[in-house]
Amino acid sequence: MRDLKIPEQRHPEKARKPDNAQPKKPSWIRVRAPGGQAYDDTKKIMRENSLVTVCEEAGCPNAGECWSQGHATMMIMGEICTRGCTFCNIATGRPDQLDAFEPGRVAHAVAKLGLNHVVITSVDRDDLEDGGAEHFAQTIRAVRHRSPKTTIEVLTPDFLKCDASMLETVVDARPDVFNHNLETVPGLYPEVRPGARYFHSLRLLQRVKELDGSIFTKSGIMVGLGEDRKSVLQVMDDMRAADVDFLTIGQYLQPTPKHHGIDRFVTPEEFASYEKAAYGKGFSMVSATPLTRSSYHAGDDFARLREAAERKASSIG
Repeated sequence: MRDLKIPEQRHPEKARKPDNAQPKKPSWIRVRAPGGQAYDDTKKIMRENSLVTVCEEAGCPNAGECWSQGHATMMIMGEICTRGCTFCNIATGRPDQLDAFEPGRVAHAVAKLGLNHVVITSVDRDDLEDGGAEHFAQTIRAVRHRSPKTTIEVLTPDFLKCDASMLETVVDARPDVFNHNLETVPGLYPEVRPGARYFHSLRLLQRVKELDGSIFTKSGIMVGLGEDRKSVLQVMDDMRAADVDFLTIGQYLQPTPKHHGIDRFVTPEEFASYEKAAYGKGFSMVSATPLTRSSYHAGDDFARLREAAERKASSIG
């Protein structure tokens, strides 16, 4: 029986790779250990509904803060991914069959937590004909039915190995935010995100806007993987050409010695510079800090994003 708590079984594709040093984190990257009653309550709701969270599976540094506020990012379609990205701590291998009751359990947990905004993500499911598009749509509809006032953000795979029309299945379910992360600059894709294609992911985001211009689009990258400033600025330009509304930039943190090594820790001042540059390029919303993650403060950020869009619309009118 496979034990996902054992690194060699969690990441069999990385087991024979040489170790990369894990440098000590600087003072600005450290966070408090998770705990407290609210944290325990959130964890209990996740367990009672047999739900997986990306907060735990990816080892997010903000899990303690978010869970203490009753926020958790739901990860649907299992805990095993068909891809083997070198930055990611989610287990790799052959996933289990889809659970038809999962959308309902997600909806129940969202209602129980009383969420104003929920982020729903997933593993990559290249084993499925539609890449999991219909399961995403069912989950969106279930949450809408149970919590009609809750805004919904999806963070999807790239649907690279299925028909392009599968994207329409997710868009037709009308999430409020469609997020798909580019993760890094194109030059690092072969070693960091080998199963993905940069321009396919970029086009995916562009197509969402073409299919439904009312849906906000969002994407993010990590820094500290070996990129330079020029390449980050080029990614910003590419995203704006695809009409992406919201950009996130965060520090890459190496999960284990077998994962992609940290090139450097980017300073808070550099992040502030990236934020300024991104707003200058026309993004409606930018989050660029060392601890920024796709789902970090997603609800507050969505409220600001919607306000920015309303201001822009009124100024045009």
